[in-house]
Formats: sequence, C-alpha cells, structure tokens
Amino acid sequence: MLLAIFCVVWLLLAINPLYRQDWLLENVIVLVAVAALLLTHRSRPLSTASYAVIFVYLLLHEIGAHYTYAEVPYDDWWKSISGFSLNATFGWERNHFDRLLHLLYGVLISYPVYECVVRAANARAAWTYAAPVLVIVSTSTTFELFEWGAATVFGGDLGMAYLGTQGDVWDAHKDMSLAAVGAVATMAVVSITSRNTSVTQNWVAD
Repeated sequence: MLLAIFCVVWLLLAINPLYRQDWLLENVIVLVAVAALLLTHRSRPLSTASYAVIFVYLLLHEIGAHYTYAEVPYDDWWKSISGFSLNATFGWERNHFDRLLHLLYGVLISYPVYECVVRAANARAAWTYAAPVLVIVSTSTTFELFEWGAATVFGGDLGMAYLGTQGDVWDAHKDMSLAAVGAVATMAVVSITSRNTSVTQNWVAD
C-alpha cells in the first residue's frame, strides 16, 4: 500500500517540476533506495514502522525534488493556513525546507538502521545505539560530497540548484549537524523505550 501511494505521488510530482534536470538528479538516490527495499522486502524485511518512516521521508524528499529544496513554498502554504508567515515570525532569511529534511533524515532513517543493526548483531549492547548515529553521519557526509561533486561537474544553474547552499558557506556543516542531532534524538528515545518493551527481542526472533 505504501509503495502504491508513493508511486502515485511520485508520478504527480514528476509532472512539470520547477527544474527538470535537478529533479532527475534528486531522484537517482530515490530509485536506488526503492529498488533496494523491493529486493530485500522478502529476504530481509523491515518492520511496518520502518517502512512507514522511510515512506514519509521519501514523500517529503519528492516535494523538495519537485520545487528544488531552496524554493519549496512552505511559507506560502503556512500563511494560507494560519494567516502569518513563519519566515517573518522567526526572522528567517532563507528557505529552511532543506534544513528540515536533513534533521528528519536523522530522526526518521536512524530507526530503520537501528533495526538492521539489532538484527544483524543479535545483541543489545550500547553500540547498537551508536552505530545508527554513525551511519547517519557518514551517509550524510557522503551525500554532501556527492552534491559538491555534482555541482562541480554540471556547474551553472543546475549545479547551484542541486547544491542548494543559498549563499551559506556553512550549509554542508549545518546539514550534517542537523542529521546527527536528529539521529541522536531518535536513538535516545529508542534506548529509553526499549528498556521497557520486548520490541528488540521480537526483531531478533524474527
């Protein structure tokens, strides 16, 4: 069901994106991720919760791909609902949709990574909480390097649209930091809740 909904949304957002070439670049990783999930859903299935959080993240990513991350009109959407501007209220001078997605990358994706680590390690040692954080930080760093490489290769408007720094020289550092903070927060919650549940044992038994 999640796959079917995602395909419908993907097709709708594939119609007339703001910058077609940037949309194509943004969807390279999505296609790889979806293919990997399909190939492993029988032999190494994740929990429903893990598939759900991945689904949410990919949907938000597709919104970013449709508009480009730097131009998602979230402030206009918010004003139409609430009647006031988030950017004006908090004094933001840039589009923060990309910041939100980097934070949510850590918050959401660290949970499926944790599940994989627990199942693979068959243990509940402290490193099972540290490993997802390290994976999030390393993949976030790799993606920033990928962005830099793509911007260098393609250059021009496409390179700038994909890089999406919006003039902030510390953009990559802030993005990686937010992903790390999100992962640490999720693992802190998981470490507390897992002490009072048998979720981990059930994963291992599966």
